[in-house]
Amino acid sequence: MLMRRLFPYPFFLCLGMGIAALGASAARETGPANVPQGQQPVSEFESDYEWHESYIPMRDGVKLHTVIITPRDSSKRYPILLTRTPYGSVPERLMKELDPLFAKAGYIFVNQDVRGKGKSEGKFIIMTPEHDPGKATAGIVDESTDAYDTIDWLIKNVPNNNGRVGLKGVSYNGFFATAGMIDTHPALKAVSPQAPQADWLVGDDIHHHGAFTLIMGGGGQFNVHPSDAYKFFLDLGSLANVDAKFLHGHSPGWTEIMDHGTYDSYWKSRNILPHLRDIRPAVLTVGGWYDAYNLYGALHVFGAIKSQSPGTRVALVIGPWYHGQWVFGYGDSGESIGPFHFSTPTADIFRKDIELPFFEHYLRDGPDLDLPLTYMFDTGADAWSKFTAWPPKESVVKSLYFEKGDRLSFDLPKQAPRGFDEYVSDPAHPVPFTPKFTGGMARDYMTEDQRFAATRPDVLVYQSEPLESDVTVVGSVIPHLFVSTSGTDSDWIVKLIDVHPDSEPNPMAGYEEMVRGDIVRAKFRNSLENPQPMVPGKITPIQFQMLDAFHTFKKGHQIMVQIESTWFPMIDRNPQKFVDIYKASDADFQKATERLYFGKAAQSRLDMNVLPNQ
Repeated sequence: MLMRRLFPYPFFLCLGMGIAALGASAARETGPANVPQGQQPVSEFESDYEWHESYIPMRDGVKLHTVIITPRDSSKRYPILLTRTPYGSVPERLMKELDPLFAKAGYIFVNQDVRGKGKSEGKFIIMTPEHDPGKATAGIVDESTDAYDTIDWLIKNVPNNNGRVGLKGVSYNGFFATAGMIDTHPALKAVSPQAPQADWLVGDDIHHHGAFTLIMGGGGQFNVHPSDAYKFFLDLGSLANVDAKFLHGHSPGWTEIMDHGTYDSYWKSRNILPHLRDIRPAVLTVGGWYDAYNLYGALHVFGAIKSQSPGTRVALVIGPWYHGQWVFGYGDSGESIGPFHFSTPTADIFRKDIELPFFEHYLRDGPDLDLPLTYMFDTGADAWSKFTAWPPKESVVKSLYFEKGDRLSFDLPKQAPRGFDEYVSDPAHPVPFTPKFTGGMARDYMTEDQRFAATRPDVLVYQSEPLESDVTVVGSVIPHLFVSTSGTDSDWIVKLIDVHPDSEPNPMAGYEEMVRGDIVRAKFRNSLENPQPMVPGKITPIQFQMLDAFHTFKKGHQIMVQIESTWFPMIDRNPQKFVDIYKASDADFQKATERLYFGKAAQSRLDMNVLPNQ
């Protein structure tokens, strides 16, 4: 599968495709420094391009394996388009997967294996810590210095280049693109981090607000391919069983993750966002509203550059896509996802009208760009919109209040008595995140009808009256919950849902479309660094920020919110007891009574940015 080759689950990669690879072969020695010209594969561009391999020396002497694909026509000068990857650079595959738009325009394509991956020398480090201010004089190397040294070598050694370099990458490659724009080489003029990883404890891939995303962090790395991931992970028991049952001490990478369950120096050093200052190249950040892996990274890399590097030309594009759906080679035009069909081929439009013109403009003085600060797709209205700020300056904050009787309202209840709704959360019978029997996470799971969860007794459901006019949510959704638990810890999952009217034709009649879903682990409610237990039975305020959305709830639709305490195996099970969950035993897991409060001083609500006059 091309998708698995281009974008294997990032966490699988970090721990090795089969987990033990990280510890067993973190440092790799490569072959001779000069590799002869390769046999040309049969491809669409065989007559136009040729490839060779080089081992490019870094400032500390480590050599990085690099595949360079150049136009055969040597009468012109071409820009260089660089991708740095831990996924392996295979010349024959790269030749076959050249993006026709860029290949026809004429580029020098460069793919490089990062340290310790593929055929490159050195040691691979998960989300290489960035960036020591004194590295220039202390001889420290990181991904930004490797990018700098690579670009310097390419400019000086690859014939017929025009002295300008672009850098792009998706998923983990997006992290390397982000790192490469820090303290960068003057020849780097344009960078596109697409679905980049940015902060692995807060919101990317393997954690959400400190909660471990089990299906992404564990679903496949045990060399087990169950037909029912729900049963497999439930039978597995606590995370403490993983090493004993599968890894047997052979995965330092897994051990590292399990040893750092809070936002300590291990995770802080791997957060790239604080280092995005004084960025000199132009930046095009890209993401997908249905990307279950790295929407956080796309939003926050853009936000960090915008706030910390105000002189940088930065733009953000987010379309109606799952992870990597917009990338050429996936065989997808972006005309649909799950049951939702759009009026245009959204991915084709992005590649042709945004991505290629961005690089053409900055790498060879192409036509002026008509690129706004943000170019966003409304997943409810099926339309693109341009904004000069995100959230849009004209948006206003509206509160959606929970009420007795399973109701939601934009009007604050008047003199409502204090009340609560409750359910029993049982880790032995967790709420599934999908209605399907599946061995992993379907790429379009976020589009699935949520009616399957609404029928469970351990899910609270609140619903508005049919809307009298459109309501367009733009930006983050912030739950303000007043809750209690009979345990000393618990998870709170909030799902914002668009309920389609029964009058719509099948299969959309009554469809419960998840617009956004997210989780907070209660012990991290005040700090990811210093977890605190819940006091049993005590009403406790919990506030967190869900990821952004751009969605129009149309007139006649209803807004629904589902609240639950398990979301399995998307998220690992909370024992509902204040313990180190990564070290918890099976005996630590217990039932808990969870309550959501409303009325008077304990009025639970959701705050949302919405466009005015709606």
